[in-house]
Amino acid sequence: MLRNYLTVSFRNLLKHKVYSFLNIGGLSVGMAVAMLIGLWMYDEFSYNRYHKNYDRIARVMQHNIYNGNKESQVSNPAKMAEEILANYGSDFKYVLQSSWTNTHILKYGDKTLSTFGNYFEPAVTDMLSLRMLKGTRNGLQDPYSVLLSESVAKAVFGNADPMNKVIKLNNKYDVKVTGVYEDIPYNSEFRELNILLPWELYLIHNDWIQKMNDPWDSNFTQTFAQLAEHADVDQVSAKIKNVKYNKINQEDKRYKPEVFLHPMNKWHLYSEFKNGVNVGGRIQFVRLFGIIGIFVLLLACINFMNLATARSEKRAKEVGIRKTLGSIREQLIFQFFSESVLVSVLAFFLALFLVQFSLPFFNEVADKKMTVLWLNPLFWLASISFILLTGIIAGSYPALYLSSFQPVKVLKGTFRAGRFAAIPRKALVVLQFTVSVTLIIGTIVVFRQIQHAKNRPIGYDRNGLIQVDVIIPEIHNHFEVVRTELKSQGAIVEMTESTSPTTEVWNTNGGFNWEGKDPNLAIDFPNSGVTYEFGKTVGWQFKEGRDFSRDFATDSAAFVINEAMVKFIGLKNPVGTQIKWNNKPFTIIGVIKDMVVQSPYQPVRASLFHLSNDGGNVILAKLNPAKTARESLAKIEQVFKKYNPASPFEYKFVDEQYAKKFGDEERIGKLAGVFAGLAILISCLGLFGLASFTAEQRIKEIGVRKVLGASVMDLWLLLSKDFVRLVIVSLLVAIPIAYFLMYTWLQRYEYRSGISWWIFAMAAIGALLITLLTVSYQAIKAALANPVKSLRNE
Repeated sequence: MLRNYLTVSFRNLLKHKVYSFLNIGGLSVGMAVAMLIGLWMYDEFSYNRYHKNYDRIARVMQHNIYNGNKESQVSNPAKMAEEILANYGSDFKYVLQSSWTNTHILKYGDKTLSTFGNYFEPAVTDMLSLRMLKGTRNGLQDPYSVLLSESVAKAVFGNADPMNKVIKLNNKYDVKVTGVYEDIPYNSEFRELNILLPWELYLIHNDWIQKMNDPWDSNFTQTFAQLAEHADVDQVSAKIKNVKYNKINQEDKRYKPEVFLHPMNKWHLYSEFKNGVNVGGRIQFVRLFGIIGIFVLLLACINFMNLATARSEKRAKEVGIRKTLGSIREQLIFQFFSESVLVSVLAFFLALFLVQFSLPFFNEVADKKMTVLWLNPLFWLASISFILLTGIIAGSYPALYLSSFQPVKVLKGTFRAGRFAAIPRKALVVLQFTVSVTLIIGTIVVFRQIQHAKNRPIGYDRNGLIQVDVIIPEIHNHFEVVRTELKSQGAIVEMTESTSPTTEVWNTNGGFNWEGKDPNLAIDFPNSGVTYEFGKTVGWQFKEGRDFSRDFATDSAAFVINEAMVKFIGLKNPVGTQIKWNNKPFTIIGVIKDMVVQSPYQPVRASLFHLSNDGGNVILAKLNPAKTARESLAKIEQVFKKYNPASPFEYKFVDEQYAKKFGDEERIGKLAGVFAGLAILISCLGLFGLASFTAEQRIKEIGVRKVLGASVMDLWLLLSKDFVRLVIVSLLVAIPIAYFLMYTWLQRYEYRSGISWWIFAMAAIGALLITLLTVSYQAIKAALANPVKSLRNE
């Protein structure tokens, strides 16, 4: 029986090629979208699962009251791990201190390589369950040792055995390779962990840590923990809440620090905190695209339902004969389900091809390195379930509808679909375009929000500005010579050093006091130590006062502050006002426009700038606009190599670094745009099929109207107006839904665009034009047909 059903199904597909193409093509696109989104969601949910202890690893974080707000931070004092183990050691297997992930320079023979890595305590290999390819997990016991990732070991040593080889680190000291571990995959928090260095080495060469008057006074490290088998993360998190509070001095207790554990399984998808509460993060995008994937697949299933029921009169005789010959309704239902599952199988294999073909583009847009899980049994089990589910959903309505025909009426020729038979099809078309229009409106709002933030004044000139991270001190030691030489060669306009880049906050401090300050207010301001040329290099925009100048010796105790700082303190005449920093008086000499340093969607934080003679973490240089960037960079590289031959010349364009701040939103916008386009395509395939069947059903009516004098325009309007009405209804449904969803989404951003009326007008006009273009081909084709052929049988 099943063989008979499949044979009939194949014959129907081959006999009605256009119908089959629309069904299989539309369904395959919908399935491809669902599969791509499924792979993306799988990648998101499997983030960090490479580490076997995934469920028991946590990051130690803090809540603090800063500037009147409860803020959450990942940085800790270097004593945090030691104190937690001393008091709550039975609840943990490991508590480890780590530096931040920074660039390190490796030199071996004539090879020099810069790569990312951390200083970590030795047990990191066990906590992160690194897969050692050479050496042992105890490779970081010696303070002058290093573990390399497989790719870095290959880049430095080629095919030679790296074990026990000595390499120069950061042009400062020699370290011995004691192990090589497998590269950590891209969907891990530690994907840039290409070298591992001993924490003890960090302490040895940063002796200021041990000499600090109060080791709890500075947050500059990371702390990671692995819980004991019996421990519960929430209970342990509550236990360690006051670890820091109990150790700090009375003045610092104003910050009200609360230590807590943030589990690894929440790092990626639940990373956002507001007022001390975890409010989600990327999980919102995962849910959004999950819903989009379901709806796009549903649109494709709706096409199948609509086209199948539109052909109901053509299948009516087949149903009547089968029932007359003894088929019961359950057999007919099974037959139609087998047809839909067959279409689903064919569509699935076409969808696999589409996914494989589009995956490189999708990975680039989504910033992923996904592959089809060909060898994963779960993938094929999910695929079979996916095929059956899609086939059942797509075939449910046609199977139940077609199997209900009465054979007597069908074979007498008195069967008609009825005036209400088209209502379900119309409702499904409305649903299709409601989803499509909602996606279109959402895509426009997302891109408009991105553009709104991009057009925000940023308070400095990032064009032609490059950043060079300072890893070793040679350029700082020759800073004035390098600067003078580059200016004399015309490569740069100006150059400066800074403790922070212009696109990030690398350090914040408390200890600020001013006249009228609330003594209970706990302060923590971003501040940057800069050289005299900073303002000229980045193009500060002054509201009041002046820039730092070598002509004023007093500028060594001066601040340049931003507008947000003026508002926060409440100064009416800021220039000349004194602010004390750790009881040392500083005079405000200038007020600049707010520089957008962190998120372009959030308010600018109150910030200060001061002179620093101890160098900085970055060098910023303004390229000479009279020369090409290539010429200027070649000269800069030459001079940097002259004074710093041990380091490769690596730079970043500040405008590119700033553009990365829009990365998540742009990726979401691009993907939403692609999916909205595919949703429209699927909907149009369905409209095209319905229009062709409508024209076919009304072919005799069209012939009569032509004979009676109807024009092509009259007939086009006759066949198009029904579909236009359906799209108008879908617009009336989609617009309020889209407005509510996008208004809610925009509330995430404090600096946000509005939702203008023209967005809805554009989406409505676009949907109507697309509908008319889709329907017009069939309508005009039917209108131009020779009426003699259509009326010949009459």
